[in-house]
Amino acid sequence: MGKRLEAAEKGIEKDKLYSLSEAAALVKKCATAKFPETVELHIRLGIDPKQSDQIIRSSVILPHGTGKTRRVGVVTKGEKVKEAQTAGADLVGSAELIEEISKGRMDFDVLVATPDMMKDLSKLGKVLGPRGLMPNPKSGTVTFDVAQAVKELKGGRVEFKNDDFGIVHVGIGKVSFEPAHIAENAKAVLDLIVKMKPSASKGTYIRSVALSSTMGPGVPVSPSF
Repeated sequence: MGKRLEAAEKGIEKDKLYSLSEAAALVKKCATAKFPETVELHIRLGIDPKQSDQIIRSSVILPHGTGKTRRVGVVTKGEKVKEAQTAGADLVGSAELIEEISKGRMDFDVLVATPDMMKDLSKLGKVLGPRGLMPNPKSGTVTFDVAQAVKELKGGRVEFKNDDFGIVHVGIGKVSFEPAHIAENAKAVLDLIVKMKPSASKGTYIRSVALSSTMGPGVPVSPSF
């Protein structure tokens, strides 16, 4: 462990579970990197990630945004092209855009597609999937309402999905945020995940929660928030 991280961890009481507001304040205090760190929320769930009916995947609009500007690409055609452009999409196109992406164009942070384009876009699954960029109905990125999707994504909507270990990792803001805003963003995610508990999940659902900055130590949060 580096000296910087070791020093930061000294401010965290061992075996204590903090409230969201306490954890948010500690994360800010422990963030000493020389760049604007992201605040990350980590939730370990009591699910079997190998079972499709227990996958936790969705999106949520953070009440205080993400603290960064996201470049949104839209794959669509017809009148939806203008709709996406008017809404502020950074990149819009149909077959020609799919072709550019297949050749390596990746200058976007999130990709939205209308349902009628998914058949053509699906051939890029091996390219977009590993990068987490493949549009998906569950995350709200496959929709005919492209204007609403673009506005939400640029305004603070984030997508999340549990990993192979049943843990959800999601960025919820920047360390420059007020602690109260960090806590409120975290609670928005946690409240949704609680509502999404699969019926097949047995035992304790929210097993552990932690807040951290990109380069900072994890601060354990009480499962009761």
